[in-house]
Amino acid sequence: MSSPTGLSESSLAALRHMREQREINTVILRYAGAQGVLVPEIEGNLTHDELLQSLPADQPRLVVHELAFADPEGTRRHAQLLILWMPLDASEQEWAYSDGFTALREFLPDVHVHLTARRTDQLAYRRLVALSG
Repeated sequence: MSSPTGLSESSLAALRHMREQREINTVILRYAGAQGVLVPEIEGNLTHDELLQSLPADQPRLVVHELAFADPEGTRRHAQLLILWMPLDASEQEWAYSDGFTALREFLPDVHVHLTARRTDQLAYRRLVALSG
């Protein structure tokens, strides 16, 4: 088994940018096998639909996403999510992404919603709101 997947400097910079500048709400990371680290693939201000469209059907990704929603009283809220996107066809890469998921959990201790999704219906907006609320 290879060494644990690390976070590249560009990944760390993207995550800091998301948390400190608030200009973006999503960072999607992919494993750069030759480099042995996770690198940012997308840094952007994505809607929920755009987030789902950004996830490849046959390749895993790690996603940090700030979900905007309203609670039952109508108050606007935000919750950061850490998502391990692991489609069924990509199981041979699961070890690398699982290690990266663990590294991100340690780097982002204030993110309390962690989930693994293998199908897009597991990332339905209402489900994410329920997990965040």
